[in-house]
Amino acid sequence: MSVRKHNEQQKVCLSPEKLKEDVDFAYSKIKETHPQLYWYISKKDLDYKFDSLKQTINEPLTPLQFYFKLQPVIANIREGHLSLRIPSKRISKKEIKALEGKKGMFSRFEYYVKDDRLFIIGNKDSIQDIKPGTEIITIDQVPVSDYIRRYEKLISSDGFNTTFQPYYLKDVFFNYYVAEKGFEDKATLETVYNGEKKTYQLTRESKSENDLKQDKENKKRTQEKKVNDYIAFNNSYNRNFKFLDQDSTIAYIKVKSFSSDYSARFYKETFKKIKNAQSSYLIIDIRNNYGGSLEEINNLYSYLSPKPYTLIKPSQVISKSSPLKTNYFRKSNPLQYILRTFTYPTFFFAQTFSTYKKDGKFYYKNRSDRESKPKKDAFNGKVYVLINGGSFSASSIITAKLKNDKRVVLVGEETGGANDGTVAGFYSYQTLPNSKIDLPVGVLLVQPNITFTHTKKGVVPDVTITETMQDIIDKKDPQMDWVMKAIKKEETANQK
Repeated sequence: MSVRKHNEQQKVCLSPEKLKEDVDFAYSKIKETHPQLYWYISKKDLDYKFDSLKQTINEPLTPLQFYFKLQPVIANIREGHLSLRIPSKRISKKEIKALEGKKGMFSRFEYYVKDDRLFIIGNKDSIQDIKPGTEIITIDQVPVSDYIRRYEKLISSDGFNTTFQPYYLKDVFFNYYVAEKGFEDKATLETVYNGEKKTYQLTRESKSENDLKQDKENKKRTQEKKVNDYIAFNNSYNRNFKFLDQDSTIAYIKVKSFSSDYSARFYKETFKKIKNAQSSYLIIDIRNNYGGSLEEINNLYSYLSPKPYTLIKPSQVISKSSPLKTNYFRKSNPLQYILRTFTYPTFFFAQTFSTYKKDGKFYYKNRSDRESKPKKDAFNGKVYVLINGGSFSASSIITAKLKNDKRVVLVGEETGGANDGTVAGFYSYQTLPNSKIDLPVGVLLVQPNITFTHTKKGVVPDVTITETMQDIIDKKDPQMDWVMKAIKKEETANQK
């Protein structure tokens, strides 16, 4: 019933008056909660954009149509964490079960976005023998460039860096597409590869018995899967560690997301192995890592710092009450609502006593803003960190701190997250009253404990090396290659 009611509501066109109410509601809630709203845009300019938006709403719109008008204005705030949730059709349990028995139609490929063009760069199942490097020109006769130009207006990074958008868009392109089109069972792709045009009919294939058996096996949580944070969806690990040479001189850690799950154990075991091996070099790869847990990056930093440190500055909030505006009862079923009613006093006092006032500003206590000591197995050798435009949020926080403390050599591209911090932490979840679109607003101003650059851009690498689409297709890694050559050169020099 709730699915049906939601989907019916998505089809209803709302009057201009109702939509303008939602615009005012969204802006008022953002101003009420966001602690650094005018970081990248002046109040005058933002007021003008919201007022101008209301002037353009002169006919009824569905929630989805309204989303495509309001979200670009919110994206102009240039806070990557601040974004409306795209309204889309919900599916029933029966439909979910049916989809679980089928393979993805678009998710089985890997993509690359360049300007207003979309390329397939990975096809591990060799679907219809589509070659990596194939450009998708149209989907069901609609030019892909039309979709990209519409979708890129919905995405912003923190500040004025330009590296984040193509990385993020390649990952969410078909999220937007499916939100617009629904879960269809077929699609026609017009493509071009090496100047030759071809048309492909994609279908949502049923999984074989072996596929279903493998899915079931992938869901089993072994100890290894827990510690390395296994992701069943794409059959990969969130964290990886290995030595890159036979004598264990070079250690390598890859973290796809700072999820915090079992991270303390992972780093404890990993750095013990590195210390026992007496490795001289450590490469940390956080490319395409959209961030996550402050607790995890603080723990990781404790294995890299030679002395006591403080990871972040005190986290500012807009008011003493803003940490309470996190919608504690959000998405509670009747039983959960009853249970949370009993636990709410604990939540209330914890949030209240975690907020304090200093020099006329309000702050929220966080374990990462206290002094931390290095771990006993902290690494004392040379550290290289690989970054790119997909390094966002917590990835940028730890990268900015490492660079400021001159602890590492950064190699790659400017990060997608800002050098001087971001607004996230936890969220105040709002729902626009008429369109019912969800609006999560970050509550905490999280900034690394550094001397700020005030560039309003990302963390700039010490050595800039850009990876091309052809590098990815050819499975080349120019950024890693540069690091390995630098290590080889240093080892040769030390032997003389």
